[in-house]
Amino acid sequence: MAPPMSERIVVTGSGAVTSLGNDSAALAEHWIAGESGIEGGCSECREFDPAGVLGRKAVRRADRFTHLAVAAADEALAEAGWERESIPYEADRVACIVGTGVGGMSTLERQVAGVAASPRGFASLSPLTVPMMMSNSAAGYLALRYGLRGPSFSVGSACATGGHTIGVATRMIQCGEADTVLAGASEAAVTPLGLGCFRAMEALSPSGRSLPFDARRDGFVMGEGAGALVLEAGRRAAARGARPIAEVIGYGSTTDAYHMTAPDPRAGGAVRAIELALAGAGVKPREVDYVNAHGTATELNDRSETVAIKRAFGEHAAGLPVSSTKSAIGHLLGAAGLVEAVATIAALGRGVLPPTVGYEQREEGMDLDYVPVARPLPRNGGGPAIALSNAFGFGGHNVVVCLAIPRAGQAEVRAG
Repeated sequence: MAPPMSERIVVTGSGAVTSLGNDSAALAEHWIAGESGIEGGCSECREFDPAGVLGRKAVRRADRFTHLAVAAADEALAEAGWERESIPYEADRVACIVGTGVGGMSTLERQVAGVAASPRGFASLSPLTVPMMMSNSAAGYLALRYGLRGPSFSVGSACATGGHTIGVATRMIQCGEADTVLAGASEAAVTPLGLGCFRAMEALSPSGRSLPFDARRDGFVMGEGAGALVLEAGRRAAARGARPIAEVIGYGSTTDAYHMTAPDPRAGGAVRAIELALAGAGVKPREVDYVNAHGTATELNDRSETVAIKRAFGEHAAGLPVSSTKSAIGHLLGAAGLVEAVATIAALGRGVLPPTVGYEQREEGMDLDYVPVARPLPRNGGGPAIALSNAFGFGGHNVVVCLAIPRAGQAEVRAG
């Protein structure tokens, strides 16, 4: 079992770009209101203008997943009180980790189409093809943008990527490899190839609706977007007078070793990931206030995750609020776990338990509190709310992040 975390890791900034808007506030407010950004069976960032963030010339030299990552990171760093010209740490002590499940898919599609249409064949390929489509391009771009000279790389574990990014960033600070980490995850795979691949697997919802845990669920809805968090060692954040908005207090990661695309129906790996996160946090199951579920709206995932929560929480599971952000923004693949952690921090920080949008019909054995409509977060003595953010991925990856979030009206999470 994982030992309690020795170094406190606080979150001082967050950012997100989703189909519900171009910042984390819009994501939380629209989700809490029970609104969905899904249109026409997809969840795209329709209001996002990359030129407004990077400039028109720079947009042409980076893939859309990088555009989204930069926008989310800019918001997170601004909230943390950072400026591009004067970062509050030695540049060598700042890491930049940006995960993605797919990377520059739209770049790859455009280049392949260009080759097919051109009499020059492969000679028509852009010299920017590789730096635009490689999975680490967003991390490299942000390191250049802010002059970050610590470790910089990408994390990739399918739909568990965002959760792993937070976990890896946390461990880097704990082991002394960095004082702070810009942790992000981004995905822009709502393309003909991306949709076609998942449609061939029969994973996408034919009805175009995202209905996690509902008896009518028929598959997930593809989404795009990005999220970012600024993670800092608690003592260093306190020294510079930063205001934490949350604390990462636990992290668990396991593998099912069961099937490449289907979860273990007994959910053994997911249960262990939950137990590891709680042990690392020093938190008992009854002390958890909320679970942000992976909740994909697929038959196998939702049932397996329900089993995992029941097994891990025992009697406490019956009254434990559980909801899925994917009901509002679809499935962001590699970006899902990180965007959902951002959404969880924002919603609970407002004193609200956010809903599983559209949940209406119960199914036998699926009998948790899936929060059909948003409701107030109980104060429970006024301490920080304890939340889990689940992220599970193809390959059997299981990640659980445990967060402590100040309740609305409560003094902030301690900074040192």
